[in-house]
Amino acid sequence: MDFATKKENGWTIVSIAGRMDAITTPEVEKKLGGLVESGEKKLVVDLKDLTYVSSAGLRGLLATAKKLKAGQGDIAFANLQGPVRDVFEISGFCSIFKVFDSVAAALA
Repeated sequence: MDFATKKENGWTIVSIAGRMDAITTPEVEKKLGGLVESGEKKLVVDLKDLTYVSSAGLRGLLATAKKLKAGQGDIAFANLQGPVRDVFEISGFCSIFKVFDSVAAALA
């Protein structure tokens, strides 16, 4: 699991690579939660290099989104690929979250 952040246009772009499953999700949730607790209000989560997401991964992303919303923040997801996009669509995440084809589109 790789996790990287950068700032652009007032948003924090978080790139997650690898797999989000029951084993790796707590680490991702801790890192995302740390960003929110440190005052970040606007996140774009770039999932271009995420190869798998389980229900545990979805719960972790949902928990982060709830923390952001409670603090008047915002979250968007970008670059969903293959099976990850399928899971987002089947679970309904594509209808409840902002999902973009690219980071640039999410920032626009």
